[in-house]
This record gives sequence, structure tokens and C-alpha cells, in this order.
Amino acid sequence: MPKARLLYVEDDESLSFVTRDNLELQGYDICYCADGREAMNAIWNENFDLCILDVMLPYVDGFSLAQEIRKKSADVPIIFLTAKSLKEDKLHGLKLGGDDYLTKPFSIEELILKVEIFLKRSRISYPDKATEQVVFSLGKYHFDYKNLSLTLDADPPKTMTQKEADLLKLLIENKNEVIKRSTILKALWGEDDYFMGRSMDVFISRLRKYLADDVRIKLENIHGVGFKLKL
Repeated sequence: MPKARLLYVEDDESLSFVTRDNLELQGYDICYCADGREAMNAIWNENFDLCILDVMLPYVDGFSLAQEIRKKSADVPIIFLTAKSLKEDKLHGLKLGGDDYLTKPFSIEELILKVEIFLKRSRISYPDKATEQVVFSLGKYHFDYKNLSLTLDADPPKTMTQKEADLLKLLIENKNEVIKRSTILKALWGEDDYFMGRSMDVFISRLRKYLADDVRIKLENIHGVGFKLKL
């Protein structure tokens, strides 16, 4: 198997040297950038298996880089490195499509573990079975999971992100039943914690907007427990 190609953006020279050295020792192919402008060029010209972005960078910040990455790919994992511990900053990063964050100073071992987990998860493909359903009807809507599209009647299809499609598919597979928050978080976000929960709530809100044109479809919040998709 070829080496995973990682984008690593960090303007702290000492920290970047140690981190890059440890990642390369793990067998990863690292594209290192010392500022946001250099990283933007790399994003435009290369494809990466995972991105590690410092938030505070010269020229272009990590949040803006993440937005550019998401324009190109909906599912490449993004890990933010931040000196900020404010909840608002972490939530902002997750809302932009980030998968996780580490607050400086961080453990190299923890970063490597997160990289391994996200790479493994992104390479897991759904089973190629004839019995696996990938096309669904939801009232007026047609949901094509494989092609990440949601269509209302004869309107042009809406392209979803992979996470949005994963969440909708999970809810459909458990329709008319309460599915616990912890179950969703562990299945799609990998862990059940406060910040991942807030990120999930953002995705739930997006799905409600996407499905709002059919009043028969209800995505209910069961307070303190989870969600129920009523069809």
C-alpha cells in the first residue's frame, strides 16, 4: 500500500520540525507548508489523504484553508491544531467541516493516534453487497446515497457532503425509532464528546432544512436521548 500523503501546515519552526519528523518516522509522506499562502497553493495542486492545519497562520488562516479543502473534497479528514481553547473557536472549526482538533501544547502520540484513526476510517468502504440499499424514497424526496444526492420531485438534485449523507442514511435505516446521540456520534464522528455533539447538531439542522418541503417528514429531537426520523 502506498504511503498516505499528509498536508501539514504550521508556522512554528521548532514544533513543525519535531512533528514532521515523528510523522515521517510513522511512514507518512508529508507535504509541509510554513504559511497559509504556501498551503493554499499545495491544496490547489495536490491531493491529500489527511490535512493537519494550524489555525493561526501568516497570510491565510487554517479555517480558510479548511474551507478551500472542502470545496475540493467532502471527506478528506481535517485535524486542527490551535493555541485557542475557546469553545467558539473549536465549534467554528467543526462547523467548517473539520473532523477533530488538538489544543497546543499537544502530545505527538495523541496526534499520531488521531491520524491513524481517521486514515483507517476514511479507507473503510461500505460492503459491496447487492442487498445493501443505497437509494431511498422519503416522501417527495429521492435520496441516492452512493452519489450523495437528494432530489425533491423534478427539482435539480442537491449535492450533499459525505457526512450529511452518512447521517441521513443512518437515520433512514432507523426510521420511526429513537436513535441515541451516543450511537450516532460513535458511528459517524468516532467518539461521544461535547464538541462532536455540537457538530452533529449542526448537521441535524442542515438535514431539517433539506427536508423542510415535505411536512410529512419529521426529524424530532428526543430531549436528552437522541433523534427520531418520522416518515
